Order: sequence, then structure tokens, then C-alpha cells
Amino acid sequence: MKALQFSVSVPQYAALKVIGKIARRFYYEGPLATIRLADVAEPALPSPDWVKIRTLLCGLCGTDVSLIFLRDSPAASPFTSFPCTIGHEVCGEVAEVGSNVDGFQKGDLVTVAPQLSCVTRGIEPLCRSCQSGKIANCENMAEGKLSPGLIIGICRDIGGGFAPYMVAHKSQVFKLPQGMSPKEGAMIEPFAVTLQAVYDNTPDRDDQVLIIGGGVIGNLLVQSIRALGIDCSITVAEPSRFHAELASQAGANYLITDGDVLHQSERITGAKAYKPMLGDKITMGGFTKIFDTVASAETLNTDMRVLRTGGVLSVVGIGKEVMSDLTPLWLKLQTIKGAYCYGYTDVRGKREHVFDIAIELVKQKKVSVAPMITHTFPLESYRDMIEVNLHKGKYKAVKTVVSFA
Repeated sequence: MKALQFSVSVPQYAALKVIGKIARRFYYEGPLATIRLADVAEPALPSPDWVKIRTLLCGLCGTDVSLIFLRDSPAASPFTSFPCTIGHEVCGEVAEVGSNVDGFQKGDLVTVAPQLSCVTRGIEPLCRSCQSGKIANCENMAEGKLSPGLIIGICRDIGGGFAPYMVAHKSQVFKLPQGMSPKEGAMIEPFAVTLQAVYDNTPDRDDQVLIIGGGVIGNLLVQSIRALGIDCSITVAEPSRFHAELASQAGANYLITDGDVLHQSERITGAKAYKPMLGDKITMGGFTKIFDTVASAETLNTDMRVLRTGGVLSVVGIGKEVMSDLTPLWLKLQTIKGAYCYGYTDVRGKREHVFDIAIELVKQKKVSVAPMITHTFPLESYRDMIEVNLHKGKYKAVKTVVSFA
């Protein structure tokens, strides 16, 4: 079967960092491309605890794009292995069920939580993170029966969703309710990302929230807050007027489209800005909670300057190496939190997987995720899909997916 595979070597990395400045297409076209269609064997069940899935839809995530263009820090490389079939925003049908798997049968519509934790790796006892329910932060991502890999899609042994078939451990598979569409199923994974970020930095009604970036994750952050019934003030900073308007429709109160977050924070929050001898202004007062889906040096520096005393900054985007002036951090007693994927959380007096919560909120129509899929491609047109992702404003694109239906 054909699969979209990623691979890179150190010489290839060095060469692309040079010629990629001439044209970005070298990352996905030509002899040095990090991504290409490959002939791979249809996967077999690794053990009786696994399920085989026929892929229907798989979304292209921002982290996939960063992987293709080598934007991620090499610090994560010990927890990846390749060549690997990418793709982790999946909806599919059960094609085969292992003998130790209950609750699933052939033809069930399912989605997959892609973390490769202790359970999927056959490791006992569970690490401290997995015991606490933070399975995305497993301490054994390079150990056990599988090759290194944080998630399905960047592990050599477990192929991702950009292939007609894939496998997943029974703990990763979630059955979708009757009436839920494959498009909704493919959007559960990114929705779960934002739900977890909101649970980890939950706003109160009186909070003033700033979301940096109005793309898929920024939009879903707005929807997550509103779906949980939180009537706080939400501002979204997004240069694309198309995506900013979608954020407004999702429930944002204010939009910043001119890039001047510092000045606009005064208007929106009533903060007072002060000009240092050199450098950017810093505010007293400002936003109480910030979710940054971009996580560049520029945005993180601005975040801390407009975050009020005691405020919390959640870094939802996966940036590379950044350098920031940390003066606001100590001057205003701020907290910076990492936000990565999802796990189990305590809700309504019991522990639940965030995927289950996300599925229920979609079922109840408290969020609108299917319309976010704006462009669909066959696997063979992956280069066109990448091009659309590089120019989302031009193509009015939000989420792009590969369809095998």
C-alpha cells in the first residue's frame, strides 16, 4: 500500500536548511525532500491487544507541517524514529480486532488518541506520568517494545493515518456514537488538544483571555472555553481577517488583526503601558490568561509584556529555540505552562479521558468542528495539500485532510 513517509538524515537536514531558503518546495519535492510516497506493507496487529483500522480521513496537523519543514527543535529527536508514516488526526473503520480486545467490532467508526505511552509499549509498572493520567507526557517514550516515538505518526514501528490502514492499541481507540460523521471524528484529536489546554489553565468568568493565533487550534480554544460554559472575555490576535472572522463566529469578543497586541491590550483590558529606555513597552494590568498557539520568540516576548501580575501563559504551540527577556516573568510573578496533547482529567467528580469529553461535546453540538475541514485531497495530491497549508489565507483554508473514502 502507499503511505506518506517522513525521513531525514543529518546531511539532508544541513542541506535543506540552506537550499530551503531559496524555495520551500525543496522540503517536499525533489531528492532531498523529507516527505514522499512509499510502498509499505499493510500492517499486522502487533499483539492481541491491538486493533487494525481502515483510514477514512486524516488531517494534516501544524506539527506535521513543522516536521516536514524541519522547524522542530532537535531536542525532541530522541523520541522519534523514522522512516515513519505520518498522520495522527484520524477517523476510520475497525477492520480487525485483536483477541484481547473487547467493545469493538468490524465496521465500527472510531478515532484514535495517538500517544504511545507505557501501556502501548508493554511497560510495567507504569511511569509516574502515566500513573497520574498524563499519558502524553510518558517518561518511557523511547523504551519498551516499540521504537522511540511520542505518538503514532513519528514512530517507525507504528504507522500513522496517511495510509489506507493503520493499527492502534485498544487503549487508544475510541468508538464514535451513532450519527457522528467521519469529519467530526477526524477533528476530535485537535479539539482534545485545546480542551486539555483549557482544563489545565481554566479561565473564570472575570478573566480576560488572549489567544495568539486564530487558526485551527486558536479557533478550537475559543470553542473549548465556550463549550465548557465559561463566559469570560476572549481576545484573538490573528493577522488573517478570514481566520479572525471565524474566531469571532466561534465566540471571541475582540479581534486584533493589526499585530499591535501591546497597544490593543491597553484598549481592551485597561492596562497601562510603560516605555523603557530601550525595547518594547511593558504593561501593568493586562490579560489574566494567555494561550499562545504560535510560540515564537516574538509572540512569547509580547505575551509576557501584556500578561498581568499573577497571570498564566499556556504555550500551546510548539516553537523551536526562543530567546526572550524574562523581566516580566519575575516582575509580575507570572506562570508559564507547557501544553501538550491530552490525557485523563478530573471532571464532575470522576476521572475521564479528554477524548471522551471531546466526543460528548461534539455529540451535544456544543462545538462545530466538521465545517473546519475546508479542503480534502487524495493521498497522491499531498504536495497540493502542503501548498494550501502554506497559503491558508489565499485559499481560505482552515483544516486540510486526506480522504481514503
